[in-house]
Amino acid sequence: MAASRKAPAPAAVVERIEDVDVSTEMQGSFLEYAYSVIYSRALPDARDGLKPVQRRILYQMAEMGLRPDRGHVKSARVVGEVMGKLHPHGDTAIYDALVRLAQPFALRVPLVDGHGNFGSLDDGPAAARYTEARLAPAALALTESLDEDVVDFVPNYDGQFQQPEVLAAAFPNLLVNGTTGIAVGMATNMAPHNLIEVVGAAVHLLDNPDATLEELMEFVPGPDLPGGGVIVGLDGVKDAYATGRGSFRTRAKVSIESLGPRRTGLVVTELPYMVGPERVKEKIKDAITAKKLTGIADFTDFTDRNNGLRLVIGIKTGFDPQAVLTQLYRLTPLEDSFGINNVALVDGQPQTLGLRELLQVYLKHRIDVVTRRTRHRLARRQERLHLVEGLLIAILDIDEVIQVIRASDDSEQARTRLMDVFDLSQLQAEYILELRLRRLTKFSRVELEAERDQLKSEIAHLEELLGSDVLLRAQVARELDAVAETYGTPRRTLLLNGGPPVSARSRAAAPADLQIADAPCRVFLSATGRMVRADLRTDADGDGGTGIVPPARRSKHDAVRSSVDTTTRGDLGAVTSTGRLVRFSPVDLPSVPGNSVQPAAGTRADQYLGLSGGEHVIALVPLSENPPIALGTAQGVVKRVAATEIGNKHDAEIIALKPGDRVVGAAVAPDDAQLVFVTTDAQLLRFEATAVRPQGRSAGGMAGIRLAEGQQAIFFGVVAAGTEDEAVVVTIADTSQTLTGTDAGSGKVSALAEYPTKGRATGGVRAQRFLKGEDTLSLAWVGVEPRAVGPDGAVRTLAAPGAKRDASGQPLEDVIGAVGTVIA
Repeated sequence: MAASRKAPAPAAVVERIEDVDVSTEMQGSFLEYAYSVIYSRALPDARDGLKPVQRRILYQMAEMGLRPDRGHVKSARVVGEVMGKLHPHGDTAIYDALVRLAQPFALRVPLVDGHGNFGSLDDGPAAARYTEARLAPAALALTESLDEDVVDFVPNYDGQFQQPEVLAAAFPNLLVNGTTGIAVGMATNMAPHNLIEVVGAAVHLLDNPDATLEELMEFVPGPDLPGGGVIVGLDGVKDAYATGRGSFRTRAKVSIESLGPRRTGLVVTELPYMVGPERVKEKIKDAITAKKLTGIADFTDFTDRNNGLRLVIGIKTGFDPQAVLTQLYRLTPLEDSFGINNVALVDGQPQTLGLRELLQVYLKHRIDVVTRRTRHRLARRQERLHLVEGLLIAILDIDEVIQVIRASDDSEQARTRLMDVFDLSQLQAEYILELRLRRLTKFSRVELEAERDQLKSEIAHLEELLGSDVLLRAQVARELDAVAETYGTPRRTLLLNGGPPVSARSRAAAPADLQIADAPCRVFLSATGRMVRADLRTDADGDGGTGIVPPARRSKHDAVRSSVDTTTRGDLGAVTSTGRLVRFSPVDLPSVPGNSVQPAAGTRADQYLGLSGGEHVIALVPLSENPPIALGTAQGVVKRVAATEIGNKHDAEIIALKPGDRVVGAAVAPDDAQLVFVTTDAQLLRFEATAVRPQGRSAGGMAGIRLAEGQQAIFFGVVAAGTEDEAVVVTIADTSQTLTGTDAGSGKVSALAEYPTKGRATGGVRAQRFLKGEDTLSLAWVGVEPRAVGPDGAVRTLAAPGAKRDASGQPLEDVIGAVGTVIA
């Protein structure tokens, strides 16, 4: 029996333990981590403005052929390709970067064309399996010419693929789209800018290398945010352009608009950068709950794909919209801040750069790209010219070429003999051997000669370009201008170099009284049907009493049909053409300072009061005075009704009109006043107000003027006692055969004193003699200091005053739409 063999003893395990200082190990590991974050993840390259993940996404999409003229593909496919080939990190980070490249509210010039839910300012995007993507047109300008040796390529994480170290970047993407990122010990936050403005500054710096920051800011005055908005104060922007660090404040674009009858609101159409409507709504709700903000009635979001952003903030009656807006700026994200920190990688080193330095780094890169592209194109054309010249030699003696090839034993011998016999290079001989017989026609020779000449011309141009720095810079400038023309859009953000923003004051300040004070004011109704409220001046203004504006500063636009002195929260009435009196308060009317009253800038009275179609405001009357209100109708009816008859009714009928009748004039008429009618057949009747006894609200009035058959009254007014000698009569004659507003007609201005006082219900006296072709009065007015306006409210010239009572009119230069008085 064979002796059993003993298994050999296992080799002894040699333990190797090294003592490492913990602090040293931590320092080394932290430095490696910091280096990886700074250079491979968080900071953009100053040349193309992209972080590594963004650059890899755009390059891989270009390699996949996802051009703007191709169909979209699933975002998950793009993420998978980028992660598998170039970016060894999680798919979430890659998809987040892809989404941001497609969001128009994040980038000024989006680089990815997304299809599907790519998120909003308040909500995140859908999952990558639900969305689709392709390159946006502007991305082609960043990824162009990568196959022409314009940039260096480096291995990917496992050495199997190549990726560009930086993109060609045909426009300054870092300035145009901005960026944000948090590294280790440093961060970057750069604002977007307008492509056209940035290119203008770059071209200027290219032509003038010593250009100052002030010169560059003439082209780039400030950031241009994707969502628009308003930038308040540019000092921080200039600091950032000079040093790379600064801050500015952005505001929403808000307008004060009428939301309905006697209802005013704030309409927000643009928000600060990266601020969503839900965030604004939440902050408004919190401020109202904490009783820091009052005067808000409601908040409605009308935003949609067709009309864009539209937030409507309703204001409670009696609150000043401008004061409420000021508080909204102070307490909500309707005003926000943006801190600029221009940190980017330059030659592999993080640097803080100003505007000039950013443009210099980009231009240096772009000049290098164009230089390398030119050299590459020159080499390719020289190689092609070499082959074309060889083909031309072969075609000129094709029979001998064929004989040499047929007499050769193999291709190696044929190539050698062609090189010896025809003095060809090895490349030319190889190309001739691979030539197809169909190319050996006389047409091919003509084409080759044309190609040879074209190549020589292009080679000369490229050599000239490489030999001149001036021409090279001019080429870069032309390409920049072409990109700006193709992808540039107008500026969206408004720049205001005003005073300190609202938020510069303490946000803990006590809430201001937002309600409009009950102060004396005067409400105007213009001849074109608009209403405006003007604050009355006091004796402190130096005019010895209360008034609106000295005559030297009166408005030169529109005319006043009616005006009432009241208080901001007082009540007054609007008499309409249907015989109604609508009670309202002027608290929500547009307000203007007393020294800049322009009724044309007010709001339409019909819309403010919510009148139905065809009903118009005729006059404004006070409700707190004893004198009755006089009304005159188109059928010649006159009535006086006491204000006390109206009571507290919001809407009351103050005259019972006959069918087809309408009110043509109304005003307060004390007993010592005179009433005046003017008719279409140029009859004027003037009689005492005492001839019309006051009646109840439901009465139908009494006969005021006796009308001829087919005629009607076109004016009714009240002449206050003591103004009879100053009052004038304005009449404008026309023909009834022409369309209203097409013929200026003839006008006359005569003194009211020329017209005798007669009794009520009589026929009056002639106010104007008609010229040939005229058969009607189209307009009449009686009062002091007349002013005529056109249909648009612009002032028109009247006929010279002083005409006789029954004289004919003078031809007018322009069509007159209405007559009123000046602001007094």
